[in-house]
Amino acid sequence: MTQVLVGADAGGTKTSVVIGDGHTILGRADGSPGAIRPGRALAAASAIADAIRRGFMAANVLEADVLVVGAAGAGREHERLELERSLKSERIVKRVLVTTDIEIALAAAFGKGSGIVVSAGTGSIAIGRDAEGKLHRRGGYGWQMGDEGSGYAIGRAGLSALSRAADGRGPRTTLSIRLLAAARIETFDELISWAVNANTSQVSALAPAVLEAAADGDVVAQGIVDYAARELCQLVRSLLPVFPETEPVRVALAGGILSPDRPLRTLINQRLAEEPRCSVIAGTIEPALGALHMAESLAQT
Repeated sequence: MTQVLVGADAGGTKTSVVIGDGHTILGRADGSPGAIRPGRALAAASAIADAIRRGFMAANVLEADVLVVGAAGAGREHERLELERSLKSERIVKRVLVTTDIEIALAAAFGKGSGIVVSAGTGSIAIGRDAEGKLHRRGGYGWQMGDEGSGYAIGRAGLSALSRAADGRGPRTTLSIRLLAAARIETFDELISWAVNANTSQVSALAPAVLEAAADGDVVAQGIVDYAARELCQLVRSLLPVFPETEPVRVALAGGILSPDRPLRTLINQRLAEEPRCSVIAGTIEPALGALHMAESLAQT
């Protein structure tokens, strides 16, 4: 009997859902952020379930047999179990497994094989899986302690560059115009008030404006993007010692700010090309597909 399977990538910027039957993709949908926050499992489950229901409409189905969710912030078992319970209460699926967003990225990039995934969206992290299947983590410590090279870090650096330019402490930059437009406000004073109350997702949403400015030749923005690339490459380099020195290490890039049209991805590719052990996978991986593949495997057990 054909089963309805769902893979979901619940991040800090959006939730992406893919629905299939083990052979064919039946539907896709995007929804609100579904990342896990302490004490907010119900809110995350609601956002994920809403995206899944949109996918059901596209796929013309009413319920799923197996759901695998890779969620940002799901690093601890307590959060994973809480989200699983909350998703079951939504009554849209019979069987649920919650894992981390980086786990589904690994599945999308390498199946069950070894390699490194470096992911940069609202936050940043790198995970290496060795030949024995053991996971090795670098970064991913949140906006207060880390997330170097992330959308948040880039957006925050853009705001800082803008304040320095306004004071004459730094060079003039087109970020003045771009960040106001991205925040949908008109004056620098309004931006100050906006920034005081902005959450990590809102600051991260400024990153595309910084990346666009860098692509258009803004020197200040290019410096921000260059620093982000160096930090993300350092995550990869710190993982290389866990792999045999005689073998190439596959590296996959994931996350919204590392899409092929972004200058940040180009810089990372250039820097990692200087590492003889790194073999960067071309194209962008789709973590939600990795979650769907995991759901297919789970359905067989």
